[in-house]
Amino acid sequence: MAFASSSPVQVPQEPDGFEQCISDIQGEARKAGVSEETVVNVLGNSKFVSNVIKYDRSQPEFVQTFTNYFGKRVNDWRINRGRELYKEHQALLQKLAAQYGVPAHYLVAFWGLETNFGNYKGKMPIIDSLTTLACDPRRSKFFESELIQALLLMDRENIDVETMLGSWAGAMGHTQFMPSAYMRYAVDGDNDGKADLWNSIPDALTSAANFLSNLGWERGYRWGREVRLPENFDYQLSGKDQHYDLTFWGKQGLTQINGKPLGKGDLKASLLVPAGHKGPAFLVYDNFDVIMKWNRSEFYAIAVGHLADRISGQEQLSKPLPELPIYTLDDVRQLQSTLNQLGFDVGSPDGIMGPATRKGIRDFQASIKLTADGFPDNQVFQALKQAASINDEPVSQVQ
Repeated sequence: MAFASSSPVQVPQEPDGFEQCISDIQGEARKAGVSEETVVNVLGNSKFVSNVIKYDRSQPEFVQTFTNYFGKRVNDWRINRGRELYKEHQALLQKLAAQYGVPAHYLVAFWGLETNFGNYKGKMPIIDSLTTLACDPRRSKFFESELIQALLLMDRENIDVETMLGSWAGAMGHTQFMPSAYMRYAVDGDNDGKADLWNSIPDALTSAANFLSNLGWERGYRWGREVRLPENFDYQLSGKDQHYDLTFWGKQGLTQINGKPLGKGDLKASLLVPAGHKGPAFLVYDNFDVIMKWNRSEFYAIAVGHLADRISGQEQLSKPLPELPIYTLDDVRQLQSTLNQLGFDVGSPDGIMGPATRKGIRDFQASIKLTADGFPDNQVFQALKQAASINDEPVSQVQ
């Protein structure tokens, strides 16, 4: 495979009209009820941060595989540290589970994935970052709204600029809340009169429980679980967009990892095989969708769910994570373009291995009698290359 070259992102200088943009946002902030002191002394003194635009424009050269993503996040250190903190904060966590319906091990798992249990909360100046993004045309409306929420938050919680540090995109505290989430869902968990997600673990965990509850967490249900698939399973049944009840999945031959039946019932579930048929398979429920409302990545949601399971004492995955091919964004764009050309509509080629692309791959695999797991292994690239050669459509070979 020829690796795609990546040109460095140009770091822009302060754009023309930045001061006017700040002035315009000051007017909107006043209308929203931000104090005059904050409008003038905080927003009025905000600065353009070129690195924020650099981070926003940066794209990885290579597509991240489930093996790489999961292996870095669900590791022995996080599992062991999560168990230690579970015990340390057990009384609080049990109280939150009773009040909000979100089991303790999930709250600890979110905490671990977001900031390594508070070890890294981000050091970028939130107001400068959000002002920079609000005055950039790419997503100006979204970030202007978040900026105004951040200013209102400063007023409400009496937070100074030096405290307002976080990620380059504006996420803050132990649980990396955006300002709008902070304003709506942050809770004073230690009863000191303020909701401080930077310095108060009770505030952060209580706020996370409140957030998940409001996102629709279903009390008494889990996120999902690893399952065993039968030989010759029809992988075209997999995918987040396909929902069937447990009775249906049992009839397809799915079992628990220990071989016991799944059980019968009308609980809806989807089957995910994020590393292809050689990797683990997961049956996921409605609470998986709730996790994805926090972060729209299936990989993230699986990592949160399994890390929570491991923190609570469950076993590691039954299958080792397979070594997967390395492919670039250009490889995936070419794959998508070729699938479209061959009549498997996956939308505009963007290099993102989303649900539409995985469905297109499954359909292509099925059409040529390959295991239709939706995963683009080297055999898929070779087959696409051969199928497209008639039309002179280039397809890279991963290795």
